[in-house]
Amino acid sequence: MVHPISRDCVVNLSVGLWRFAICGHIVAPMSTRSNIKVRLFVEHPLGQGQTVPLSRDQAHYLFGVMRLSAGADILVFDGENGEWRATVTDAGKRGGTLTCQEQTRPLRLPPDLWLMFAPIKKARTDFIVEKAAEMGAARICPVQTDFTNSERIRRDRLQAHAVEAAEQCGGTYVPEVADLQKLNDVLAAWPEDRQLLFCDETLSDAQTVLGAHERGGKWAILIGPEGGFSEAERARITAMPNATAISLGPRILRADTAAVAAMTLWQDRLGDWG
Repeated sequence: MVHPISRDCVVNLSVGLWRFAICGHIVAPMSTRSNIKVRLFVEHPLGQGQTVPLSRDQAHYLFGVMRLSAGADILVFDGENGEWRATVTDAGKRGGTLTCQEQTRPLRLPPDLWLMFAPIKKARTDFIVEKAAEMGAARICPVQTDFTNSERIRRDRLQAHAVEAAEQCGGTYVPEVADLQKLNDVLAAWPEDRQLLFCDETLSDAQTVLGAHERGGKWAILIGPEGGFSEAERARITAMPNATAISLGPRILRADTAAVAAMTLWQDRLGDWG
């Protein structure tokens, strides 16, 4: 025998659920940032209620590769307005639409740091760009030195690697990858308010030299080619009043390793890691 009070509770609960279902008030729990697995960089302004069109490649990735459909939530960022939770409102083979729901994180800008490096073999140049984006470079500048082996780059491909690094590592900013320029031209137009960190294994200890500077300010790190800098380049750089020469230790490092080591030292001593 069912107790009268228990019976009434069951009846009332059933009626209540029926009414909610009829009115369309039963919905799936809202996605939170922690359980959304897909992040996407979009070249479109983001804001509350903003509609974001998807390119064919983005639609293929979301709906063909990741198997998402209308109603799914993803995280998007545009490099200017932070990160947003967005819902798929239209899913097609050649395109689609997202609608921004709420901001999940504000924009976090990196320190004003350029990474300048001489391009090397394709895969290792890709590595340098990816790690520079992950570690907080504001701008990535390939330069052609006297001993640079590669005379051209695919800037669009390298920029895509910077975007992928930001997507995968939770960044809200994507550093620009500049066109390849001759080092002598870059130095000739060097801004007076930007310090230059010149990595040369024959010179001073990094910890002591960097410790003499205050955090913040405008900086650039210069990594040479696998053959090193020419004597003329070394003389020109060391003669610059705002250039600081450091050693990266007693071992000779490959260019891609040197880029990571130099950025680590700079970020720890002068950047936003401390």
